[in-house]
Amino acid sequence: MSWLSEFGAIFAMQGFNGLSVFCVLLLMALGLAIIFGQMGVINMAHGEFLTIGAYITYLLSKWTTEFAPALQPYYFFAAIVLSFLVAYAVGNLTERVLISKLYKRPLDTLLATWGLSLVMQQAFRSVFGAKEVSATLPDWLMGSFKPSDTIDIPINGVFMMGLTVLLTGAIFVLLFRSRWGLQVRATMQNRIMSGAVGINTRQVDRTTFSLGCGVAGVAGAAFTTIGSTGPTSGSLYIVDTFLVVVFGGAQSLVGTIASAFSIAQTQSTTEFFLTGSMAKVITLSAVILILMLRPQGLFAAKLRK
Repeated sequence: MSWLSEFGAIFAMQGFNGLSVFCVLLLMALGLAIIFGQMGVINMAHGEFLTIGAYITYLLSKWTTEFAPALQPYYFFAAIVLSFLVAYAVGNLTERVLISKLYKRPLDTLLATWGLSLVMQQAFRSVFGAKEVSATLPDWLMGSFKPSDTIDIPINGVFMMGLTVLLTGAIFVLLFRSRWGLQVRATMQNRIMSGAVGINTRQVDRTTFSLGCGVAGVAGAAFTTIGSTGPTSGSLYIVDTFLVVVFGGAQSLVGTIASAFSIAQTQSTTEFFLTGSMAKVITLSAVILILMLRPQGLFAAKLRK
């Protein structure tokens, strides 16, 4: 029965690797679900806001290593906050200059934000170079612990899971337990009536878009714990992120979580037995098949007709 225990250990290890991918995917998808699900804006530059967070983390890592080594064990917490703030600020500027002119024009927002993503990628190449860079992780994020003789669980993966749970809970409270969340949902359902009762719908739009970009920045900080950062790092996740949001239901937080978990676990497990490309094909085929049967997504919001 040793082969059975080894097979179980493989599945456990791949399952935990899938959880690391799930964390990055979910953090990306949460930001996109806020923008796409609540506002109907197709933001093809969403991945570049992940890249902003990743480069902020790299810069802070480099600065603490060279000039303040005593702060190196603690810089990652500051990097998470700074990644959110910088991505939020860039998102706010993007909404003011570009997105605000394109509401209710989804094709135009898709083309405009796709062009913006190309501009941002070139800006990253000009500032940081074309080569990928890696942040120096604090010692407490390195290593792993062994719940059994055959299973190693990396500490950085556990930290990412904790960060994801914390941020997901915060977004749930913001959207469903706060006055601002009520204004967002009211604006989404009836913009004219919301404005008539005194809600500043323009400010709601701007804050919502900025918040979605800020969450993507946090995803970028988390991404540095599992991979190196390059100018196109964010674009590698954008298709999977849109897939997660559409598959789970664009306006459903629970659906976003469930679909991110399903896609990440399926892809991680199949990658062990097949090539990465074939794993992508199998995952995409399964999602397309399910969407053919249920085009509104797994957890679509119920609407009165």
